Amino acid sequence: MSGTLVLVRHGQSEWNLKNLFTGWRDPGLTELGHEEAIDAGKRLKAKGLKFDIAYTSVLSRAQATLQHILEEVDQTGLETIRDQALNERDYGDLAGLNKDDARAKWGEEQVHIWRRSYDISPPGGESLRDTGARVWPYYLHEVQPHVLRGETVLVAAHGNSLRALIMALDGLTGEEIVAQELATGVPIIYKLNADSTVASKEVLEG
Repeated sequence: MSGTLVLVRHGQSEWNLKNLFTGWRDPGLTELGHEEAIDAGKRLKAKGLKFDIAYTSVLSRAQATLQHILEEVDQTGLETIRDQALNERDYGDLAGLNKDDARAKWGEEQVHIWRRSYDISPPGGESLRDTGARVWPYYLHEVQPHVLRGETVLVAAHGNSLRALIMALDGLTGEEIVAQELATGVPIIYKLNADSTVASKEVLEG
């Protein structure tokens, strides 16, 4: 029995727009971010998807994105689990800083290393490997069992928490996953085999 896993990065946030490191800080969506989330829901409805359960982080930008999607697919009453295991990577001392200001403070090369290395964390924060260390167990114990029962599961989360998941699903190396960009508000649809391997993957771009 093949189940379906849909991953969606939240729509553009106010801090994405301002080029700030966000992490566990909690800015809302921009007007464009709301539109991206609504559009994601319309695309999923056009595919005829109906969800059995949804997961999101404890951050409002992901929750608002999920809410827009559920409104568009006419499932506003769907059981939804919120957990900080799905939160964005914690950027520590970088959180709230403009990326250009961070480069001026620590140097372009050092900031690039923090942003684009797999296992080097910024001061007081998490590396992508650290993020995966909380995302993977949560996925394996809480999310994947629903998919393997043949259910259709929606996860609305963040660029790096979803990167950590995609790394495992697609069998990518740390170097390969940090080079991947995840567009805001673009659903990724996985069909999983009964042994949890990926049967197919579709990116629902506009």
